[in-house]
Amino acid sequence: VQLQASGGGLVQAGDSLRLSCEASGGTFTSNYMGWFRRAPGKEREFVAAMRWRGSPTYYAESVRGRFTISRSSVKNRMYLQMNSLKPEDTAVYYCAEYNGDDWKSDLVSWGQGTLVTVSS
Repeated sequence: VQLQASGGGLVQAGDSLRLSCEASGGTFTSNYMGWFRRAPGKEREFVAAMRWRGSPTYYAESVRGRFTISRSSVKNRMYLQMNSLKPEDTAVYYCAEYNGDDWKSDLVSWGQGTLVTVSS
């Protein structure tokens, strides 16, 4: 299964974007699925995750209340709705699978990311 994120782009502060992730060649198989991002010159940062059953959901404090993770009823797509975007949200966003809820050590797989650029 390959994960492919899409939906990134250049937006202004305060705008919204919806990222999509497709698991091509199959479905998500791990316990958790989610998103992380990597800004230029910075470490990987957890953004959001959820269990396949839909709950609970987990968010980084920096995005809580602005971002929403969701999935389709078919187990090969998930989404990240990003509202009230800030310049500090600028990063490459990756969708990922996790075996557990340690978002650093339980990362199982990820695919090509999609670039989100937020101008001030």
